[in-house]
Amino acid sequence: MTPTDLLQTMYESSLGTALSESLYVYPLVEGTHLLSLALSFGLILFTDLRLIGVFLRDVPVSQVLQQLRPILLIGFALTFASGILLTFAAGPGLLATPLFPLKVLFIFLAGLNALWFEIKFGRTVTQWGSELVFPTGAKIAGWISLISWTTVVILGRLIPYFDSTF
Repeated sequence: MTPTDLLQTMYESSLGTALSESLYVYPLVEGTHLLSLALSFGLILFTDLRLIGVFLRDVPVSQVLQQLRPILLIGFALTFASGILLTFAAGPGLLATPLFPLKVLFIFLAGLNALWFEIKFGRTVTQWGSELVFPTGAKIAGWISLISWTTVVILGRLIPYFDSTF
């Protein structure tokens, strides 16, 4: 099944039809997507800026991660779920621009980076998180995350402007 076939099947499903034809549900889902994106990306931004050493320098990274991670994950789950619903509503029109596949690619890269960070540094953050100098890999993960998620947000906001079918 090609990506176009998958998106067409999603669009033609009862969920896709209901979302795309709803006067109230689609804007509610899109609003949820934007608000949860602001929540999750905002907290990711704080975390990444802490990792690269330009924000909350006096607060240990372990404390920042411990306090923000639960809310960040809830925001991300809402963003992901509402994004899937928006994909059902938009269908294959998303492939009319190369921006959607690029957005998906950057989401994947950001996810791999987060997984790598958790495996390599997240489990030992209490050991190094209060040091003045962080492991270079943790800083690199912060930069990759910052760049990846910023790109995801920019691409996501540009998609409607590059395709007139939305």
